[in-house]
Amino acid sequence: MALLLSRLGTYAHRHRLAVVLVWLLVLIGGGVGAATLGGTTSSTFSIPGQESTTALDLIERDFGAGGNGATARVVVQSPDGSPLTVGSNATALGDLVTDLGQLPGVLRASNPLDPAAPAVNADQTVAYSTVTYGEPVGGVTAPEQDALVAAVDGARADGLTVEIGGEALTETPGVGGAGEAAGVVVALVILAITYGTLVTAGMNLLTAVVGVGVGIMGITIATGFLDLSSTTSALAGMLGLAVGIDYALFIISRYRQELRRGSDVGTAVSTAVGTAGSAVVTAGLTVVIALVGLAVVGIPFLTQMGIAAAGTIVIAVLVALTLVPAVLALLGRRVLPKKQRSAAAETGDTPARGRGFLAGWVAGVTRHRLLALVTAVVALGVIAVPFFSMQTTLVQALPEDSTQARAEQLLAGGFGPGFNGPLTVLFEGSGAAEAAAGARDGIAALPDVAAVAAPIPNPTDSAALLTVVPQSGPATQATEALVADLRGQLADLDGVRAYVTGSTAVSVDVSESLDAALPVYLVLVVGLALVLLVLVFRSLPVPLIGVLGFLLTIGASLGATVAVFQWGWLADAIGVPSTGPLLSLAPILVIGILFGLAMDYQIFLVSRMHEAHSHGAPALDAVRTGFRQAAPVVVTAALIMFSVFAGFFTGDEATIKTIAFALATGILVDAFVVRMVVVPAALALLGERAWWLPRWLRWLPALDVEGAALEHRADAPEPVGAGAR
Repeated sequence: MALLLSRLGTYAHRHRLAVVLVWLLVLIGGGVGAATLGGTTSSTFSIPGQESTTALDLIERDFGAGGNGATARVVVQSPDGSPLTVGSNATALGDLVTDLGQLPGVLRASNPLDPAAPAVNADQTVAYSTVTYGEPVGGVTAPEQDALVAAVDGARADGLTVEIGGEALTETPGVGGAGEAAGVVVALVILAITYGTLVTAGMNLLTAVVGVGVGIMGITIATGFLDLSSTTSALAGMLGLAVGIDYALFIISRYRQELRRGSDVGTAVSTAVGTAGSAVVTAGLTVVIALVGLAVVGIPFLTQMGIAAAGTIVIAVLVALTLVPAVLALLGRRVLPKKQRSAAAETGDTPARGRGFLAGWVAGVTRHRLLALVTAVVALGVIAVPFFSMQTTLVQALPEDSTQARAEQLLAGGFGPGFNGPLTVLFEGSGAAEAAAGARDGIAALPDVAAVAAPIPNPTDSAALLTVVPQSGPATQATEALVADLRGQLADLDGVRAYVTGSTAVSVDVSESLDAALPVYLVLVVGLALVLLVLVFRSLPVPLIGVLGFLLTIGASLGATVAVFQWGWLADAIGVPSTGPLLSLAPILVIGILFGLAMDYQIFLVSRMHEAHSHGAPALDAVRTGFRQAAPVVVTAALIMFSVFAGFFTGDEATIKTIAFALATGILVDAFVVRMVVVPAALALLGERAWWLPRWLRWLPALDVEGAALEHRADAPEPVGAGAR
């Protein structure tokens, strides 16, 4: 692989302008395609075949699009505690309902003052109108949403307090907010300090942005043909930007090292792509396999997220192997600080000397290796303790300053917390309405039931809907238990089948599927890590150390996330708006992403140790030498990733906020505790045994990520007559 990538680097050097132009055309083409072919995204998560999802499909079949169309719940509160049912308040409320019913895309808007179906609380201070659209969830267009907001603003001018809840009014999370921009600026500062030149730092960042731009625009184009989650592009952008910067960093760092050794620009580019590029390909392939591996859990929306993010990683790798060397060839020696450019050919090889903080660090860790190892493992174990009480849900906490959150607060105050998460029971079969009416009293007697509405039959009496309002909120364990109680009580009806659905029921079904898939996926990625690291390092202890370190990283990352987002520790201090169960898809996504990033650091760090050992260094010296050579780049890469993830954490989108926190925490733990303490301490403890490979595994092929093939080619005698060409 090293030889092939070396030739690719040579090609990028010789045809540097063409390579840059090709990427520019791809970027422009992606922008045009995104603008003309992009579609809408979905903000809902469901799994085909689950009871709750099947029920939604049946409701649409039996009751028409309006039975399963997107709805907005417009909540109204009187301004001074006066009744909404009389006087000017009633007039303003009636005018609002009329306006809502005439909005574009709206099928109907219920009147909360209708005596047949009143929607006013007992104090007559809070009421709501259900606005039903013809489009499904996620299909309400931006102009239709704007018209809804304008109608509500008009009612506010009349003195009413009006907020909008429901799924019709949605805001698609994007990339490029203030927090993300701040993270990029911090990354640029770190790169400038690392390189000592703003030109190189800017080039590193710019090439990563090109890759992210191409990836995001590709996902945008895909939304015109596929039903993708609104979180997909933000997740892919966050991950693509972080690895794009890091992959370019590895290539550029090796290129600068080759220049300092006295290589010319062409040779330095070729060597950098052949050596660091091999590690980039291996690391990128690891991340891609981990993300694509999400498909094994059999959850379509998770598979789509994984494939989209994996596509962005592939683009980041291609940028690092082609665009980065082409731009390096254009910049030449200007990637070095001015003082080093003229002296580059005279400095020769600059091996990492036994000076500096990192050199002292690894010396101390390996000298007190047992103490360092035990201390690190115990500390991470303590941080991981909250992980074992992790709870998950699909009900997302809304930003406190949003109209949706204010609408939920008004409804909870006026009607009770369970009003925000009603459960829908669908009865299917002949005599469905009679069966629903007969089951009503039994359902009302269940624990945590606040109210049961009268059944609503379809015209043919082949189906009926029953709305159950819990006493507890939608994300509580009591409401989840009620879902199980309802399903248990309605399991054996004669001639009729009952389905329980609603946002909480969907959340329960998805969470159970994800929780069941989590151990399977964890075994998959751990097994993959073992195989990959055995092939790379031709050792059994090194992969075991790497995998155990990864498990420590996962435990500490998710443990800290549970402590902050679920338990509320330091939640106010770091800006977490609300606490509760973690989002169901967060743990499995965090495991997949952190696996790839942890293997990145393991490969880049330990490959330099392995290279030193292969060149004859004793085991302890190899650990220290390799650490001194690779640790500065790993530290820089980790700080960059942390800044990018932390930037995304400042956003309002709940899914990305949770994942960004877990990833930022995981990066700090993996880079600065696992790779900087656990790995060197464990390898120092094992000594020469760290590089042991059982005889029965020696048939396995070796992955050359250290450029050994390039060294052999350089050491080979030149053929007779070769100099005449």
